[in-house]
Amino acid sequence: MSAILPVQPLSRATQIDAKIADPPEGSSFDLPEKILQFGTGAFLRGFSDVFVDNANRKGTFNGRIVVVGSTGSGRAARINAQDGLYTVCVQGIENGETVNRCAVVASVSRAMASTENWSAILDFARSPDLELVFSNTTEVGIRLDADDRADLNPPRSFPGKLAAVLYERAEAFEYNPERGLTILCCELIEDNAQKLRSIVLELAARWELGDAFETWIREHNRFCNTLVDRIVPGKPDSASMRKIDQRLGYRDDLLIQAEPYHLWAIQGDAALRERIGFAEGEDRILVTPDITPYRLRKVRILNGTHTIMVPISFLNGNDTVAESMQDSVMSAFIRHVMLQEIVPSLDMPQDEAEMFAHQVLDRFANPFVHHELMSIALQQTTKLDVRVVPSLYDYHNRTGRLPQGIVLAFAANLLFVTREGRASEVELPMDDRGSAIRAYRKKAGRDDMDGFVRAVCTDRELWHLALDALPGFIENVASRMREMQRIGTRKALEAFLS
Repeated sequence: MSAILPVQPLSRATQIDAKIADPPEGSSFDLPEKILQFGTGAFLRGFSDVFVDNANRKGTFNGRIVVVGSTGSGRAARINAQDGLYTVCVQGIENGETVNRCAVVASVSRAMASTENWSAILDFARSPDLELVFSNTTEVGIRLDADDRADLNPPRSFPGKLAAVLYERAEAFEYNPERGLTILCCELIEDNAQKLRSIVLELAARWELGDAFETWIREHNRFCNTLVDRIVPGKPDSASMRKIDQRLGYRDDLLIQAEPYHLWAIQGDAALRERIGFAEGEDRILVTPDITPYRLRKVRILNGTHTIMVPISFLNGNDTVAESMQDSVMSAFIRHVMLQEIVPSLDMPQDEAEMFAHQVLDRFANPFVHHELMSIALQQTTKLDVRVVPSLYDYHNRTGRLPQGIVLAFAANLLFVTREGRASEVELPMDDRGSAIRAYRKKAGRDDMDGFVRAVCTDRELWHLALDALPGFIENVASRMREMQRIGTRKALEAFLS
């Protein structure tokens, strides 16, 4: 006889009291709302919001988070239906020991959709309790939208929304220096907060919000570059969810998985560490004057390899990171690219880079985490530009040669984005730059591979570095694409590795 699945959903009203650890004084539900967060996705809920929850449990922060959704996913309504509560299941290997624990996170107080609740979001901007802003809007979120306007409800872009929030706050508190906010950006781009700050100031000038506002932004709001590191795959598959539901005794539509490892490097000084509060006593939050070394190794080695892995492993028949690592051919290719091409391209101590790379390989092989390749593929072309192209360039500059593993992966990416092979059978995640690549393929036709690759590589809107300036790159990519079309991705991988 099969077990009966629990029917009670997770909420304040259901049987969860013992699963929430309250701070030393009072209740987690009564804490003031101190943080405005742009992004409702799995990563922030499994990363920054967990740090805040841990600090609340210790009584070192005592504040909750208001989250804002802007993608139309409907997640804000689901968060509110569960009173902001959700479960994080931490699974993996830590210090040689198997970790498999679940905890209810109670740091989120409520969620709002920017398209439906913009006036309420501006109301919260005027709250005297508000201190911090978190954001994770992916690599495409921090960019100037020249057509954004202050009179839109809400403004179209994330920087536009933030500018409107800050202006509302500045006006409400008459530009009081003490009411400035600290903004912590979690987007994986270099100098993320400084780029966001420059766009906000540009919008303030375009929208003619006044010199006093621009001065208040510059002098009394702190935009902090950060580097985030944790693999948060999101919701497990349905079979795993049924087992977890039975184990927990309640149903959680927002439950997410995360690996044990987590690190948050924030650029700043001791005064900043004191200002952000939730970092007190937390050794996995590093506040340091320069986060560059942490960013470089993480974005290039972990995120870069993730981005390289997606198209070639998917075309090879795999669906998850763990499956890719269990596939002997794919795993050998991943190890080659990471250790023989990405690590040697880095301008940092090689032993340190190699040690981090081996840690990442162990994290990729985590048997508990079901990390879908398609979830990594969101904005795949932009990620390739930010995370992989710099390794391609730096390897060539250091050795005078092309990194052939990255070349093969780049070729597989073009097949993936243009929906060849297995990629034609699924709906690909959003990829704003992918449509341009597909247009070039259609114009060139199936037979003119060199012309197609040349058009892609000379498009300065797609890549921030000139790919056509690398001797032989276009020809090598086109040759690899033809090879994969002729003999298949797996045989092309085997030939490369041999």
